[in-house]
Amino acid sequence: MADTFRLLAAALPEARKTAWRKVSRRLLKLRLSLAGSDPETRIRAERHLRGYQEYSRLKRADAVVVSFGKSGRTWLRVMISRLYQQVYDLPQDIVIGFDNFHNLDRRIPRLFFAHDNYIGDYTGNTDSKVHFHDKKVLLMVRDPRDVAVSQYFQWQFRMRPGNKQLNGYPPHGAECTPFEFVCHNGGGMPKIIRFMNLWAREMAKMRDFELLRYEDLRADPHATLARVARFLDIPATEDHIRDAVEYAAYENMKKMEAREGFRMAGVRMAPGDRSNPDSFKVRRAKVGGYRDYFDDAQVRQIDAMMAETLDPVFGYEVTAPGDTALE
Repeated sequence: MADTFRLLAAALPEARKTAWRKVSRRLLKLRLSLAGSDPETRIRAERHLRGYQEYSRLKRADAVVVSFGKSGRTWLRVMISRLYQQVYDLPQDIVIGFDNFHNLDRRIPRLFFAHDNYIGDYTGNTDSKVHFHDKKVLLMVRDPRDVAVSQYFQWQFRMRPGNKQLNGYPPHGAECTPFEFVCHNGGGMPKIIRFMNLWAREMAKMRDFELLRYEDLRADPHATLARVARFLDIPATEDHIRDAVEYAAYENMKKMEAREGFRMAGVRMAPGDRSNPDSFKVRRAKVGGYRDYFDDAQVRQIDAMMAETLDPVFGYEVTAPGDTALE
């Protein structure tokens, strides 16, 4: 019981801010609706408001973890949470959410997990990352072909209709095959690659920067998580690293999501439909799994798109259809 009250007290400040952010968005929608504003005006206004809200958290953050959606951030977040739990003797089944861990122990930084898809709408800096330049930034990336397929299932089974419209995805209820979605300018690979290429141009301008590839974390989770811990100044031991990797293993994550085993994690850590494995947040975790959804001609087209447009700094090479290796 004491732990529960302690957790509630730690989470309350950000919970209040989260509630107010949601109320602000609803009030904005109501005001624009009553004013008879057209859909484009409503979208611009909501993106601007969300950008302001995210920018406010960015300015208060001690470190930032940036990723495009469906790049493995939840997995990383659970492992980071587990490290902090062990090092600072925190309850085991909570997930770090900006300042809740900081409120439990001031030695833990305010860690902002951002998809960075609204801040530019508020600052106007849509072609640079100047608002991140003075921050410690960990950028997590994943092969955009796998991200696009994972985004397809997110769009199909988990994404709210309003968020689809807000972020330029195919409309809610649209008939869209996986291949059509992956090639879609607003929701598929073109959007993902634009995001990655902009960060590629801005990496060197950060005060403190680390690039993390999902595939490296899958291939050698112990060494890669140790690198993350060093970058974030988490004084974790080898035993802490080993425990965090085992705790966040795929099967365990899947079980915890199914039983909603993460306290105060919200809908982000709950399946859309327990009977549908494609509606889970933790879905497949397969490197190169995009090939399972397309024929050879489609794979060649997808691979060509990436080879022609993605900045090579990320190290993703195109392999022949049927190969299992990424590189």
